[in-house]
Amino acid sequence: MEVTSLYREPEQREQLAFGALEYHDVFKIFRSGPAETVALRGLELRIEPRELVALFGPSGSGKSTALQLAAGLDEPSAGEVRVFGRPLGRLGEAELAFYRGREVAIVFQSGNLWPLLSARENVALALRLTGRRRGLQGAVDRALDAFDLRKRERVRAGALSGGEQQRVAIASAAAREAPLLLADEPTAELDERNEQTVLDALRRLRDSFGSTVVVVTHSPRVADAVDRVIEIRDGVLA
Repeated sequence: MEVTSLYREPEQREQLAFGALEYHDVFKIFRSGPAETVALRGLELRIEPRELVALFGPSGSGKSTALQLAAGLDEPSAGEVRVFGRPLGRLGEAELAFYRGREVAIVFQSGNLWPLLSARENVALALRLTGRRRGLQGAVDRALDAFDLRKRERVRAGALSGGEQQRVAIASAAAREAPLLLADEPTAELDERNEQTVLDALRRLRDSFGSTVVVVTHSPRVADAVDRVIEIRDGVLA
């Protein structure tokens, strides 16, 4: 089976008939025995290519569930999630595996890296897992340079600061040329200075590498730094 990329470079953004990430009447219901929890209630949302947005709202509002669906780690109970115009629910297993490995990158609060590997080795491993072999070292060099990590490239990830670890995770997405980055509370465990450093890195990923960046956050500082804030409450747009 031939697997093709979901991403197409737009010549003019306004001509696109599709967004980078779209939710069409999406419901997500979690069941435990007779109990049901409705996490998303007909979510309608479109995020444009190269947009940096924040999904903002209280705990339990459905933000992280929306991110899980966009990552292809779960399926909606009803409705459709599309990435660059293609419905994730219609992808076969090979296409979905390709998507998770090549098209989308995920940054969590912590635990993004192999702690015993160096910063450089973590970025290189992320790239190798995509199956890429040619030009690997050059891509790693460019990503480390872009996020000011060359002086720390030989340091084990477990010895890096929280802000440095998040920058290495973002650099890994840049080296992979992932068109979509999903970040779940990436600054929640950081102080204000390191939070700003990570926000600068996310903007650099958008500006220099053309990625669409979606950040789930509770932080007003993160919300102030993005192109658009999307508030979600009780599983729908507020």
